[in-house]
Amino acid sequence: MRILITGGTGLIGRRLCSSLLEHGHVLTVFSRHPETVRSLCGNAVNAMQSLDEYHVDTEFDAVINLAGEPIVDKRWTSARQKVLRDSRIALTEKLLQKISAANFKPEVFLSGSAVGIYGNGGDQLLSEQAGVGKDFGARLCADWEAAAGRAADMGIRVCILRTGLVLDAAGGILKKMHLPFSLALGARIADGKQWMSWIHVQDYVAIVRYLLDDKNAAGPYNMVAPHPITNREFTQTMASALHRPALFVAPAFLLKLAMGDMAELLTGGQRVQPMHVAELGYEFQYPYLAEALHDLL
Repeated sequence: MRILITGGTGLIGRRLCSSLLEHGHVLTVFSRHPETVRSLCGNAVNAMQSLDEYHVDTEFDAVINLAGEPIVDKRWTSARQKVLRDSRIALTEKLLQKISAANFKPEVFLSGSAVGIYGNGGDQLLSEQAGVGKDFGARLCADWEAAAGRAADMGIRVCILRTGLVLDAAGGILKKMHLPFSLALGARIADGKQWMSWIHVQDYVAIVRYLLDDKNAAGPYNMVAPHPITNREFTQTMASALHRPALFVAPAFLLKLAMGDMAELLTGGQRVQPMHVAELGYEFQYPYLAEALHDLL
């Protein structure tokens, strides 16, 4: 396939590029820093600096839309919320405008989202049929999905990637946790009862390949392992994997003071099930957290 990837220089995007290249696909990565694309994504990957390079005669068989500013890097001020929305929703809308104007339409459009669309779900088991939450993160995901869904009006097959915590030793949450836990400074968050829905990066990439190839796959997919875990259990499992104790607690009020509304990402959670992924017939390589951490750490 000829595949365009937005967000290809990010942690997930780089892993995805490596796997897709191994499977013989021809890749183009959209990036504001095209000079970094080949070093980060592979020497065989083409770079697209501006969506204005997507012309009427441009031809891609698939588009994977993962671009978006990190949601946890800065406090959710009104200015930051606009940046987060523009980097996801406005970019998706412009990308689809270019696709609409092109003579050749991709067969499939895979677009990012997050399990945060469900809001703080408590102990409720959440499948892809669950309702949308009311906080900023949930609304952001819902609007992003709505923008991506307009590709279906062009006859394009659309799959929405509702992503949980992607575990990869090279970056993301696992890399941030590794040093404090290695120093026996690991801490659970508040009472630790909030659910964490996670996925090993190898499973994530493999499911994306399934979605590219399965012509019947469409709609939302919870990109999480089948066994979510509470923050208390995650903390204990991480500490055990590194042979260290985890004796500390990060109080909710301090997180709220430091992070504002963004603290909801840590003090709330989602107990998510990958029901539509199971319907694909996909078998997880790492269904349990302990074995995923053993592989990564």
